[in-house]
Amino acid sequence: MKALILAGGKGKRLGSDITNIPKVMRLACGKPLLQYVLEYTDFIPPEDKVILVGYSREAIMKAFPQYSYAVQEEQKGTGHAVMCARRYFEDYDGEILVINGDMPLLRRESVLALAEHHRKSGSACTVLSFIVTGEIPPFGHIIRDENGNVAGIVEHRDATDAQKAVRELNGGIYIFDSRALFGCLDRITPSPVSGEYYLTDVPKLMIAEGKKVTAVTAADEKELAGVNTEQDLREVERIIKEKTAPAAG
Repeated sequence: MKALILAGGKGKRLGSDITNIPKVMRLACGKPLLQYVLEYTDFIPPEDKVILVGYSREAIMKAFPQYSYAVQEEQKGTGHAVMCARRYFEDYDGEILVINGDMPLLRRESVLALAEHHRKSGSACTVLSFIVTGEIPPFGHIIRDENGNVAGIVEHRDATDAQKAVRELNGGIYIFDSRALFGCLDRITPSPVSGEYYLTDVPKLMIAEGKKVTAVTAADEKELAGVNTEQDLREVERIIKEKTAPAAG
């Protein structure tokens, strides 16, 4: 298995315009958010990881010099981000983990369980989803058919009112068959709403072609928490401290 870690985000709501610090380099309990991701995916060796960077990329590349880097000059969506890393995977026929670089709470066991399901199910794509219990955030919605099979992933801004009520959401973590992934990437088109290329359009094409797409639901929705605001960062730090606090007695 190889990994593509998406770390090109600016983090405007985290004050990056003032600090010039890219989102994944913000510290949670003294460590960059990206470091947590690199650590819980340490079952994949550094030479098999590619980090996709964009805004203020020099800071990331200096902090983690042992990795390969792909560059996304313009923020044109997650599908475009994967396109920018294509050259690292062109001759590779195997599994690719695609994961966001700002998710420090995900557990290694959850990623390994996703990989195991992907292999056993024979899927072309497996998505890690979660069930939201509170207010529904603007994430992609997992749409299932009457038999419980994944029928598509619809971005929140493109969803109908009925789809926006679906509580199973896309965690932004995927395992793809590499050949199937890049075969479909060539054919996705920009969203008429945002103009961005969505990675979620790849599973849609796979399903249309009769390929198997599955979703594994995380046991704890907090694992899939990303960091977009200062409030998010404080909450992530609180959870990390709670997990690492010595047991009473």
